[in-house]
Amino acid sequence: MIVETSFTTCQEQEAEAKWPGATGQWPLSCAILKNMPLADPRSVKVQITTGTGVDIEWKDGHVTHYSFQWLRDACPCATCEEERKKENRKPGQPPPKPATLLPMYKAPVKPVSAHPVGKYAINFKWNDGHESGIYSWDFLRVMCQCAECQAKTATAQIQ
Repeated sequence: MIVETSFTTCQEQEAEAKWPGATGQWPLSCAILKNMPLADPRSVKVQITTGTGVDIEWKDGHVTHYSFQWLRDACPCATCEEERKKENRKPGQPPPKPATLLPMYKAPVKPVSAHPVGKYAINFKWNDGHESGIYSWDFLRVMCQCAECQAKTATAQIQ
């Protein structure tokens, strides 16, 4: 399985880094992926009824939990990516709250349905009407929020 970042694979980016004038460093996403096992789920539990989120057990035994709010705030679709970029937010960070005099009640975000996308991803239809994000297993594994994976991410950023 080849993990893609942007429009080239990590292997292609490594080859390009050997050309004269290249920095010789992998992009951060590749550095993180280089230190992680392949993203291949053993089981995926989407808990729409209880609203608790998604639990993925990876084939290497690692277990990850994603809250629905985090998943919605990390939507990888082009529209959400552009919005986060404008607001200088990382995937999973909530958008800034609007400055209003009276806070309006907003139903907690949760999916209305979830659907597999081939063997490589999952897609949610959210209660706010959004449904264009495709969450690949690679994306979800890289974005794991557990302490172990966060430590690996921090180490990769330092190197």
